[in-house]
This record gives sequence, structure tokens and C-alpha cells, in this order.
Amino acid sequence: MSIFEQRESNIRAYCRVYPVVFDKASNARQTDEEGKEYIDFFAGAGVLNFGHNNERMTSAVVDYIQSGGVTHALDMQTTAKREFMEKFEDTILKPRGMTHKMQFVGPTGTNAVEAAMKLARRVTSRQEIVAFTHGFHGMTLGSLAATANRYFRGAAGVPLNHVTHYPFDKDEESGGGLAELDRMRNLYLDTSSGITPPAAFLLETVQAEGGVNVATKEWLQVLAKLARDVGALLIVDDIQVGMGRTGSFFSFDDIEIDPDIICLAKGIGGMGTPMAMNLIKPEVDEYWAPGEHTGTFRGQSLSFVAGKEALTYFDNDDLMQEVRQKAEIMYQALAPLEEQFQQIQVRGKGMIIGLDVTTGERAKAIVDECFKAGLLIASCGTGGRVVKLIPPLTIPEDDLQAGLEVLVNTTQKVMEEAA
Repeated sequence: MSIFEQRESNIRAYCRVYPVVFDKASNARQTDEEGKEYIDFFAGAGVLNFGHNNERMTSAVVDYIQSGGVTHALDMQTTAKREFMEKFEDTILKPRGMTHKMQFVGPTGTNAVEAAMKLARRVTSRQEIVAFTHGFHGMTLGSLAATANRYFRGAAGVPLNHVTHYPFDKDEESGGGLAELDRMRNLYLDTSSGITPPAAFLLETVQAEGGVNVATKEWLQVLAKLARDVGALLIVDDIQVGMGRTGSFFSFDDIEIDPDIICLAKGIGGMGTPMAMNLIKPEVDEYWAPGEHTGTFRGQSLSFVAGKEALTYFDNDDLMQEVRQKAEIMYQALAPLEEQFQQIQVRGKGMIIGLDVTTGERAKAIVDECFKAGLLIASCGTGGRVVKLIPPLTIPEDDLQAGLEVLVNTTQKVMEEAA
């Protein structure tokens, strides 16, 4: 038995999907210790938007360490933090006219969501949060209450209270769409309905782990107006689909909504080092008192250094143009599968695409066969029925094409065998 089987907790998951020992990585490729290369369409579950061992970020981090830069500072002021904040302000906030404050939380997405939920409850003096079917927001108890997946929720061991789930846009099986938002509005405004407005509406504009479900612009705008009208905050969880994944920095840049809190993590640290940050409107941030939400590793210095370098990709529109072009390549490659197999649906936004093959068994077979053929890809959605494509945004086109060829050929084979 390997040390992993002998000593690592039974909780381990991804290593069961990819049962090799990885040794090296560069951009969109990983190499195992036997020397076999894999094209990476998984990218650390959306962490590695700028690829493995991005040269620009690696150089910046090495230089910082060798210069004797502060590596840990809690939430003290450091040059690394200042430079990151100034770069974020100049590159992301000011061009959008955003006045949001930056709150650095514990270094995971779930901690960002926990902080956002706490603050919404403080601001509104209400307890209930509205989340949506198929949403994923984290594994700690507060964010887990907002996560819809029964398997994840089942591990809590205690009741997951104070979150109500409503149907996500296009969740036709549960009665979603604009009609559901109208029903919610009527309930909240009817003083005899017995249903009081929530502290906040918490959602992903593109549900990543939930099956790559993309909300429409109209639904998001109506939801944002509903939040304002009933005195609730709008919290957008952009943890997996932010940082350029959809073809712009925020997933909602083309939606014309104005969230009160935006949760960021994963790609914000640049090269895979951990960081999470909430963007909070100033009038909302005023409700925090110093130290009310703390954490030993908030504001990790190496992530500030790498994250600042990552922001340089947004100094112009070059990378986002690449993302849009690569997304088109991906859709063109996958579209014939929809035509060939009635059971398949392709959906997504930018460089996050879901290949819904109807059953978890088919999706697992596709993931397993792709792995054998040298492609790392994962499944998501109800029962794991959706194959999810989230390659690095910086993936070379040759690797993208090669990976798509493996995926298409494998999918055709699995679907034909299952027929």
C-alpha cells in the first residue's frame, strides 16, 4: 500500500478519480512520476486560471521571497498587500466605478461565503438567507446550509438552518424562472403570507459544481430588483467563475447588476496559493467591528504577490479576447455531439462548459476513459451527470484542440456503447 492509502484520510476524493502521483506541471499540462503527460481541463477546480507554474507569477514570488519580504502578517499592513490592493483598485474597481471595500478572509471560498452571510444578517437584522437549487457555496456549516447537494449536506451532523432554497433560473423541474421570482415577490410583499423577506439572496450567476447552469440576464436583473425592493442584500458567489473565466473579470460584467457583496477566491491568488476576498459596498462594510471575522491566514503575502501579477492580465483585453476565441473553439468542437446524441446538452459561458450526458454512469465512464487517454476532466451536477470543462485560460490552442479531440472521441464511444 502507498503512504496515501495507508495514512491519508478516507475523505480523499480527486486522487481516486486520477489514481497516479503527479510530479511536475506547466501551464495546461501535468506529468506523473512515471513521465506520462496529461492535458489539464480541470485546472485545480478553477484555481489555476493562469495555468500551472505561471512563469510571470513564479518569478515574482521567488523574487519576493529572496528579497526577505514578509510572508505572514495576519491583517497587518505590508508592501505586498498595498501593491495588490492598489493594483486591484486601479485595474478592476475604478474602471467599473465600484466603491467596494476589500475584506480579506480566511484563504478559502467557503470562508468568504461565511463572512458574507454573517454580514448580511448583521446589516438587515434578519436571519434567513435565500439560496438556490443546485447551488454550491462551500463545506463549512454556514455555507453548507446554502449548498444544495444532499451528499455534501449529509456530512454536517447537525441541522443546517436559516437558509431557504428556491428554484434557480431554468430549473424547470422545480418550477424556476421569472414566474418563480414573481411568486416570491408576492409572498414577501403580502403581510399575511407568513413569509418574511430574507437577509440576502446568495447565488452564482453560473452554477459551476451544480452542473454549469447559466442564469439569464433577465432573471438576474429581476432578482437584483427583488432584493432591493424587499431590503435584502445581493451576494454573488464568483469564486469559481470569476477572474476572467467567463470572458470578463466578473461573471456578471455583462449583466448590469450591482451586488452588495462579491465573494472571490480560487483564481484570485494567481498561481494556486490560497486567498479569498469579499468586495463589500462601503455602507454595508460599516456594520463590521474590528476583528469580528478573523483568521490566521487572511491576506496571504505570496498570494498578494502572485495575485498582483495575475491582475496584469486585465490591463488590456488581450487575454479576454483569447478566452472568447477559445470558448468558440470549445463550443464548435462539442456542438456535433448534441446533434449526434439526443441525450447530450452543451451549456456554459466563456471557458466553463458543461457536457450534460444525462446519467452519472456515462459521465464517470467519460472521465475515466479521458484520464486513460491523457486528459484530466471532472464531472459535476446532480448525480455527477455533467462533464465540466474548465481548462486554464492560458492553455495553448494546440493543447486545447488535442484535449477536445480526446473528449469528443471518448464521449462518442461511451454514448454508443450505452445505447
